Amino acid sequence: MSSGWRLFPWIAACACGCGPPALAGGPAAAAPIAVAHSAQLTIEAVEAGDSLAIRIRHAADHTPVNSKDVIVSVDGRSVPVTLADGAYVVSAKELRGRGARVLEIVVAHDGIREILTGKIALPEASATASLLRDHKQIVWWILNVAIVLIAAIALSRRKS
Repeated sequence: MSSGWRLFPWIAACACGCGPPALAGGPAAAAPIAVAHSAQLTIEAVEAGDSLAIRIRHAADHTPVNSKDVIVSVDGRSVPVTLADGAYVVSAKELRGRGARVLEIVVAHDGIREILTGKIALPEASATASLLRDHKQIVWWILNVAIVLIAAIALSRRKS
């Protein structure tokens, strides 16, 4: 048996079993973005697909603020806000692309009304990036199969 054929099982094992470490654990959770803070409140946001989840917490003990009176505006224009799972959710469409946007949040809590302002920049979403992000595992399997086939063809031609 030639030395090339002895390496074939190792090449096949590496191509079928190896992939980037990030894919082994599944998709990583998005890191929170610090938007604004005051002496009484801290505001963080997490991008989740086509929406932005805004978490408003007390600065002293980090407990969530439960207020039905929250108004969010992007560059001076008011945007619709919904409350879901303790977070105030707004559409990320107005926040994408063209640099940092001014995010103004008005919160009524504990008998006072605070206006907090911060800047946030979300990258432009593209269809190609979304397609590759959603199908990374399939792309890696196709790449691995292609590597194995190329190695098999190269080794078979070298033998003859």
